[in-house]
Parts: sequence; C-alpha cells; structure tokens
Amino acid sequence: MTASKQINIAQYLYARLQQLGCDSLHGLPGDFNLLALDFVEGSGLKWVGSVNELNAAYAADAYARVRGLGALMTTFGVGELSAVNGIAGSYAELAPVVHIVGTPSRQNQSQGAMLHHTLGNGNYRVFADIFSNITVAQADLKDPSTAGAEIDRVLQACWVESKPVYIELPVDIVTETIDASRLDTPIELRKQTSDKEAEDMVLDILLDRLYASKKPVFLVDGAAQRRKVMPIAHKLLEKLSIPVFVAPMGKGAVNESLPYFAGVYCGNGSKPEAKAAIEGSDLVITIGNIKSDLNTGFFSYSFSRLNTVDLHYDHAEIGYATFDKVSFHSLIPRLTEAVDPSRLQPGAQEIPRPKTPPPPTSAELFDKDVITHEWLWPRISTFLRQGDVVVADTGTAYIGMWDVGPLPLDVQIISQVLWSSIGYGCPAAQGAALAARDAGKRVRTLCFEGDGSFQLTAQELATIIHHELDVTMFLIENDGYTIPPARQERMVHIEPPTATYNNIPQWQYHQIPQTLTSDPAKAAKITTWKISSRAELDRLLADETFAQGKGLQFVEIHMPKMDGPRLLLQTHQRLSEAEGKGK
Repeated sequence: MTASKQINIAQYLYARLQQLGCDSLHGLPGDFNLLALDFVEGSGLKWVGSVNELNAAYAADAYARVRGLGALMTTFGVGELSAVNGIAGSYAELAPVVHIVGTPSRQNQSQGAMLHHTLGNGNYRVFADIFSNITVAQADLKDPSTAGAEIDRVLQACWVESKPVYIELPVDIVTETIDASRLDTPIELRKQTSDKEAEDMVLDILLDRLYASKKPVFLVDGAAQRRKVMPIAHKLLEKLSIPVFVAPMGKGAVNESLPYFAGVYCGNGSKPEAKAAIEGSDLVITIGNIKSDLNTGFFSYSFSRLNTVDLHYDHAEIGYATFDKVSFHSLIPRLTEAVDPSRLQPGAQEIPRPKTPPPPTSAELFDKDVITHEWLWPRISTFLRQGDVVVADTGTAYIGMWDVGPLPLDVQIISQVLWSSIGYGCPAAQGAALAARDAGKRVRTLCFEGDGSFQLTAQELATIIHHELDVTMFLIENDGYTIPPARQERMVHIEPPTATYNNIPQWQYHQIPQTLTSDPAKAAKITTWKISSRAELDRLLADETFAQGKGLQFVEIHMPKMDGPRLLLQTHQRLSEAEGKGK
C-alpha cells in the first residue's frame, strides 16, 4: 500500500485559494505569519506586499470583485486590526475576501502568555471576536486532523455567500501535514436553493402580474452582480425586453448598449425620464435591491410597494408578503423558461427616452474652459472602452460615475456605495489591475479619486509601480472634502461651506509617483500630467497613446471647490431649501 502524499497546512490553504481563482495574496509580513509566508512562493501564489494592511484589504476587495475571490494575510493583533475597515467594507459590499491571520503558537495562547501584539491581558480571542461580526465564517486551525475540512468549509462560505471569512493560522501548525489527496475533490460551490412550494407560488404570482402589467420594468442592483446571478438574469432581461434600469450599486451589471436598457434610477437623483418611468410603472421587479441611503437617492424611492416584486438571494417579496427560501438563482431560470413575451400587454416593451435636455447644473457658475462635473462625466463616457475596469472612489467620483454612459460592453464599475470609505480608490485600483492581469485580460484599469480620499492611501501607488501594473488614475483636485466621509462636508452640510475641517494640505500630486521608486526602468513607465482646462483634458483623452492605458498614468485634474456632480448639487439645493423653510 502506497503512503498518501502529505502537504503542510499552509500549502493546502494556498492550493485551495488558487483552485477558486485567487492567484495573488495581498498583505504584510509580521512575526506570527513569517513561517506561513515562506511557503507562498513555492505554492504558485504571487505575494503582493502592500504598504499597510488597510490598503491590502482594499486591494483584496477589488481583486475579489474582478476574479471572484481575493485574499490577504496579516499578523495577529496589530496587523489584523489595521485591516478591519477594509474587511468590514467587504462584508457590507458583498466582496468574497479570505483574511488569513498568523497567530501565536497554540501553547502561548492556552497559557495566556503576555506576548507583544497582545493587549497584555491573556485574552487571545478579542480580535477574533471583532472579526466574527464582519465575516460570514471563521476557522481557528488548531487541530491538524480537522484543518483541511475547516479550510474547505470557510472557503465554501466565502464563495457562496460572497462575503469575507477569517482564518487563524497558529505559527506552530503551519508545517503540520495533511493528506494532499483532499485537493483532488473540488470545494462544492453550490448556490442557494429554494423551497419548491414557495418558489412555485412566487413564479405563478409573478407571471400573472407580468401579463397584467401595462408598464413593467426591471431594476437591477448591486447584490445581483455580487451574488453572481447576472449571467442567468441577462437571459431573462433579453427574453422579455421590457425597460431595465440599474440602481447606482448595480451600475455596470447590465449591458447598457442593449435596446431595453433605460438608465439609472436613484429616486430624486434620477434623470427625469428614468424617474417618471419607474414611478409611473405598475410593476417594478427588482433583482438584488440594496436600499441604502445613497443607493436610493437618500431614501427618495417613490413607487408603491404594492407594485413591487423584490427578488433576493434567499427570499422574495411581493408587495408586503415575504416568501422565505426562494432564491433568485433558482427562480430566475424557471421564470425565463416559463414566461411568454407574446402575452405581455401592448406597449409593455416601450423604452423611455429623454424628451428634453437635462437642466443645467454648474455650467453658468464657471468659465467655459473650467473643468466642471457637468462637462467631465459625459466626456469620460466617450473615453471608455469595452472591458474597462473602472474604480470610482467614495464621494464625487462614484456619484459622477452614475451619469456616465451608456457604458460599452463588459465595463465593470468598482465602488463602495454602501460602505463609502474614502481612500478605497488607489489600493482598489491596484487590486483590480492585478486581478485583470492574473486573469489574462488585456483591459484598462481606470481610477477616479478625489484629493482628500487620495491622501489617505496614496502610498499604494508604490505597489502599483513595483508590480508594473497598468493603471490610469484621474486625481480630482478640488481643494478638500466636497462630500465624503459623512454629512459634514461642503456639498451636504449646509453651513458653513468654508469650514476649516473640510480643508486639507495641498500636495503637488503629479510629482508624487516619481518619488515612489528608485528603479529607473520602473520610473520610465510613469507618466504624469497637471490639467487645468477642458481643452487640455480633451486633447489628452483623444491621444491614442494615452488611451492605451499602459504603465502608471497619473492625471491631476483641477476643478472648482464648490462644484459637484448633478445628484450632489440637487441634494445640496434641496437641503438648502429645507433649511430655509425651517428658519
């Protein structure tokens, strides 16, 4: 009898990550993960050392959105706590990230030893307890006999639930071995299943309401994209060809070049034709709806719940009735097969189109050659190409992106509409560009980020340069915080707009990239610009060499301090009017 081949626990974990499509491991070295890191290179994984753990978490988040799974490794205590904000964002935003933490030896933990990186009180569970609230599954690999099964269980949860997980890897268990033949059996990536009786009822009601509706519409949102249901949802959308809208978190989920795509809906922040179409509909079918404040135009959805059918990952809602254990992964294919478009009411497939130009926003306030948001985002629409990966950081960048379009085919928008943590953009661009390269995709990675956000995580440009990634970054320099991180900035907090807490130190942004490498070959792949006029930016965007998106291209764009995207200006006006009435 031939002895089974053995593999150590770290190697097993790395092999499983690669089987799920994760070919790069982000993170930082620390004393309690060094031994585990010794086995990364030989496993086939690429090590990506970020400048800090927060950036590594942001990068792994964006990597996961492009590849389907991302991973980072930190050390116990000081390292993992630096990553908390990023992991919490992945939990809120449904990004499947595996957080591996190198922990002290099992003996030291059991004895409550007063080691460095601890709180000095012998409590070795305090950090794991924190992460139990922001991860969907956890494993402490203390027993070699169960380590393989535990790794598989947690990774399965990460993929299926599309949320981060937490794995503790004690330093003294790294080289313990398990049977390598476990790797021959793939982890089962099952989708959520439905209760047939409940699903049958939802299907019958939904078909009846579709056939009776005079103005049915779809509203596709972020959870549909994150939960990986869009490949089957597109078949339903195409078969019915009724108007399809996306919420801001769903931007990029639907092929916007298709004739039935009708625009973005975010309540009062919508364009007039989109707002009228959805709010005048007698049947709004949502897929993966996330009703957060920004995603709904500050809770300004204005259509009756009685006219709404909400299809979710694990339940469906029809009016005020909830049907548990009904998954859109199961329901949507059945609906696609069963529905008969010929039974739709006349005019049901009529697509709303703009009848009047949108009202002016900021054009009258500034010189015609000044770069305003009203000018910038339509111009960016013409710059985008098929397959682009676009990172839009929290604030003016992601709100401006809602008005970009129609998007070319397969453009992916990466942003944090729900978590909304400023500083996400630069490290997310690193993770997204690396994921695209790992996947063999020859696509451009574009990043739009404000100056205030950039200052939080600017060092991650060094990782982009070090790994020679292709990233084109548009840095919006508008002299401080215009919107993020909360309702206390110039465009959302009414008075005073000149408050000093919105001010930030002024940097020579376009000069930063060259300082982040001493390697002449890598420095040669960096190009920077400082742009102050529409004519300058227009020429740059029209340049074919620039449009190729090779190397790090850093564009510092100067814009007016009190300008903002359309939705932001509208919100500011409504808040001003409300405050005026209250005086």
